[in-house]
Amino acid sequence: QLVESGGGSVQPGGSLTLSCVASGYTLNRGCMGWFRQGPGKDRERVATIQTGDGSPYYYDSAKGRFTTSRDLAKNTVYLQMSDLEPEDTAMFYCAARTFGCSTSESLYTYWGQGTQVTVS
Repeated sequence: QLVESGGGSVQPGGSLTLSCVASGYTLNRGCMGWFRQGPGKDRERVATIQTGDGSPYYYDSAKGRFTTSRDLAKNTVYLQMSDLEPEDTAMFYCAARTFGCSTSESLYTYWGQGTQVTVS
């Protein structure tokens, strides 16, 4: 089970940190992905992190503004977002798979319920 938190409403230029807590399995291997879906838009990839060694990867929407990290002791993955723009308004999801990171969201087995980020 994955539970996201940390969403909210911020002004443009603001920052938020999202958390994704995993229960029922440990994050010491596999991959966690961050995805988002804005109003009227398809779900898109934001970032991934290999939870074993902490290696991140950022898709275009996140480069330079977002940072993903993990705390194995807390079984938690984070997405720090800064310089937020109205275009970042979306429901953000974390999703996990027990193998390496993939560009295909269909390969992520476990999904959280999402946390809403609104920038206005």
